Amino acid sequence: MHLKRWLTGIIAIPLLIYVIGPGPRWLFYVILYLVSIAGLVEFYRITSSNLPRFVRWSTYFLTLALYMLIYRRQVLFAPVLTLLWALTPMAYFMFTQPSPEKPWATEIGKAVLGPVYICIPISMVLHMDRFIPGGNLWIFLLLTSIFANDTGAFYFGKLFGRHKLYERVSPNKTWEGAIGGLALSVVASFWFMKIFHIHAVNLKGFILVLSMAVSGQIGDLAESMLKRNQGIKDSGGILPGHGGMLDRIDALLFAIPILYVYLSISIV
Repeated sequence: MHLKRWLTGIIAIPLLIYVIGPGPRWLFYVILYLVSIAGLVEFYRITSSNLPRFVRWSTYFLTLALYMLIYRRQVLFAPVLTLLWALTPMAYFMFTQPSPEKPWATEIGKAVLGPVYICIPISMVLHMDRFIPGGNLWIFLLLTSIFANDTGAFYFGKLFGRHKLYERVSPNKTWEGAIGGLALSVVASFWFMKIFHIHAVNLKGFILVLSMAVSGQIGDLAESMLKRNQGIKDSGGILPGHGGMLDRIDALLFAIPILYVYLSISIV
């Protein structure tokens, strides 16, 4: 598993650096969309495998429309599309399966939770790249923080883990791993800030990085809760050594809004 994990990273990291950095922006945005769809497919497979095809495909289409609006700088229409994520499955179940004996509200809730949980955070990455000066460097900082957090938590937990962090949700995670992940995240992020001069290495930077790292660990636990509830270990097998796409981006989904809000406030 360790070999597969490192081989996947060795292949993926140079590609990420190219795509987010000097690569054509359209390629980065296409990859963001594909990551969103892969995450949605896995989420629906975990939580609602019988969700009607029309509902699933309408979600994929509305996600594409949302990303296109952000790309075209028409963000004022974005709330309309996010509202359609809720209205479309409600209308579908009303017209096709109005039986009061079946708990359609539960299925509608799952249909809506998927894009809110996955697509809205990823759309914030697109928004940062399009509208925030030096947006790609901030995205690199985000990835540095979360990847260091994941790596530190994994290896510190393996080497020193004794005290369970939250056994009912994720029995393998430990307090030692969590603290090690936070420490490595801060060190790696401060190094990145110092090298690329995108933020002063000060208390505000420390709070930002620590907030992203803690949020990332909560995101990891939240996805573990979903999988444990359904009795599965990985969300998929698309990334050798890492599991599914959702396994790889779960921490990012919780950390992205932290950075997005921070940058939005800083710019204002």
